[in-house]
Amino acid sequence: MGKSLLIVESPAKAKTIEKYLGKDFVVKACYGHVRDLPKQDSAIDVENGFSPKYEVIAEKKDVIKELKALAKKSDEVWLATDEDREGEAISWHLAEVLGLDMKATRRIVYHEISKKAILEAMENPRTIDLNLVNAQQARRVLDRLVGFKLSPILWSKVRTGLSAGRVQSVAVRLIVEREREINSFESASSFKVTAEFDLGNGIVLRSALKDELADEAAVKKFLESCLGAEYEIAKLETKPGKKTPSAPFITSTIQQEASRKLGFSVAQTMRVAQTLYENGHITYMRTDSTNLSDFALDQAKEVITKLYGAEYHEKRVFKTKAKGAQEAHEAIRPTDLNVTEVAGDKNEKRLYDLIRKRTMACQMADAKLEKTTATISISTNKAIKFIATGEVVIFEGYLKVYNEGRDEEAEDEDNDMLPPLMVGQILNLIRITGLEKFTRPPSRYTEASLVKKLEELGIGRPSTYAPTISTIQKRYYVVKEIREGRERVLRILTLEGKKISSSIKTEITGAEKGKLFPTDLGMIVTDFLKEYFAAVLDYSFTRKVEEEFDEIARGEKVWNQMIAGFYADFSEVVKSTKANAERASNDRVIGIHPKTGLEILARFGKFGPFVQLGPVTEEKKPKYASLKSDQRIDTLTLEQAVKLFELPRILGEFEGVEVRANIGRFGPYVQVVKEYVSVPKEEDVYSIGLERAIELIAAKRERDANRIIATLAEDCQVLNGRYGPYIKMRDVNIRIPKDVKPQDLKLEDCEKLWLENKDKPKRGRKK
Repeated sequence: MGKSLLIVESPAKAKTIEKYLGKDFVVKACYGHVRDLPKQDSAIDVENGFSPKYEVIAEKKDVIKELKALAKKSDEVWLATDEDREGEAISWHLAEVLGLDMKATRRIVYHEISKKAILEAMENPRTIDLNLVNAQQARRVLDRLVGFKLSPILWSKVRTGLSAGRVQSVAVRLIVEREREINSFESASSFKVTAEFDLGNGIVLRSALKDELADEAAVKKFLESCLGAEYEIAKLETKPGKKTPSAPFITSTIQQEASRKLGFSVAQTMRVAQTLYENGHITYMRTDSTNLSDFALDQAKEVITKLYGAEYHEKRVFKTKAKGAQEAHEAIRPTDLNVTEVAGDKNEKRLYDLIRKRTMACQMADAKLEKTTATISISTNKAIKFIATGEVVIFEGYLKVYNEGRDEEAEDEDNDMLPPLMVGQILNLIRITGLEKFTRPPSRYTEASLVKKLEELGIGRPSTYAPTISTIQKRYYVVKEIREGRERVLRILTLEGKKISSSIKTEITGAEKGKLFPTDLGMIVTDFLKEYFAAVLDYSFTRKVEEEFDEIARGEKVWNQMIAGFYADFSEVVKSTKANAERASNDRVIGIHPKTGLEILARFGKFGPFVQLGPVTEEKKPKYASLKSDQRIDTLTLEQAVKLFELPRILGEFEGVEVRANIGRFGPYVQVVKEYVSVPKEEDVYSIGLERAIELIAAKRERDANRIIATLAEDCQVLNGRYGPYIKMRDVNIRIPKDVKPQDLKLEDCEKLWLENKDKPKRGRKK
């Protein structure tokens, strides 16, 4: 008997599974997709049923060569790629490329990488599910048609090098529309009135009016009505309450909770979860099912009862809310709840702990609470009463293990525990405070809240969230930034004793951390697509497409007929837009420069947004200035635009030469002759002085001097670089072998290394 070949997607998974299967199996990785559509526009034969023409991905040719050789030597070939549509498609591509018999090739699926799950899967193989393959193929073909037809239009009508996509463009639209909602929001002020009472022994009772007061005059009138008043507990109400645990994690909820509790980006969460899955610690991480297996339910009961007692356990079966949830997946859970900590780096440990606690909590009893509300009467004002609320946990239940994080949009609850109180009890007033507060605009999206919104709208599926959010940032349609807020003055009125006083305090408003902001480019592209391709950017259309993919996966719809139905109208719109659409522009006249009397125009150019002073004429070229990173064309003020033209600033002289401060393509800098030195982000290029500029120049010169380890010839230097020492010889950068000390290098050593490296392709960033 020869060995059997089993193919998985990653080497880590191969290593884990090979241990379970023993010496009769060779387990190899295909490293993900092995075939894809070529980059040419001819990849899809529109005239012949949208037939795709696949080719082996260049960097996978050696992998395929090795797998073909192993397949020939093997008695059987098993395909064990991931359980979702993407994994099914990879298995199909492997079968096609390796020339396997579709009916004879064994396909296995499993929710987790454990010995029990793998051996069970081996006992229950099936053939490749072509319905799932076609659902993935339909998504790939549709997205290629949309991208390849829209992108050239954007190149000609907006700017070269742009791209559009069915899901990514809708995600950008959400962020753009939220930004405009925020910009048009008019904040209104009101006053929250609170009272503090002294109960003795250092105990303070805090309460507030149920409704806020409209303005300063209303607060003053109320405080005057309280002069000399007596305060009494008029009513005490105690009600039982409870808190119920959330469902176990699915892809979207783990992305949101890891963002709230661990500060992970969506891509980071998926990367760490992938490692945990491949090492056999958790079930598959791309799922929209909240189902837990009988094994998981039984183990949860056993672990919870052992750790906390039988009263803490409550069996719960969660129904998946997502319409058309993909296949019979399981929720994300540990493969063994008895494992409290896994091997791995800090982030793997933290995410595993989060998954374990969430899984246990969902099978635990409700937390029992007692909510108390005290109504406080004012003897001089019968119509208005203060309310104090508190909450006592009677039985912790699932809160013993886990409490779900909260989005900032959620209002803070007052969960203070109230001291013992009695009806009729007279209270001693410390003070009443009326503090001005302002209504807040809707919050900008974080990566996690954008995933939540996409899921609510039915746009995308578990496998698409992370790549979509990464793509829109790589394309510079959206940026994730920290932005400083601005100071705002709040008015305060206070009644203390028999005196009413007024004061002010300041707060920082509009400060943002890790939020998604649309760029000018993102706004221009969104506006253009909304005008000419409204259907593609329509939320209901994108949701309907996802539902049709689900129908294909269930065998209820033919994939290329679904594509044909979309393409007929879409291709007509493409033709019309190419012929008739005007070039997109968000040029905006900002105003007249107060000193020159010339018009200031804000525009979008090759290197981003800028302002232009005066018209373009044959006699005189206008002055240009780039916008700062936190400025946008549609919100730029005249004052901000005028300030931009203050650059370049002449700071003075250094070594007999003029020193300038300016903003360039790569940010703010100071310049002396042809020497450019970056200005740190926290420093303002508009106020930096000569002394500080000289310090920055001197520091850069010192760094450059320390950079040179040795000069061995006119065209050969040994240098300190960002990633360690290296040789620069005849415009070739050469890595120094680990066993060689840079200081010991001779010219002949460098010559030898140069000959070995001169013909190697240069490494560079992909555009």
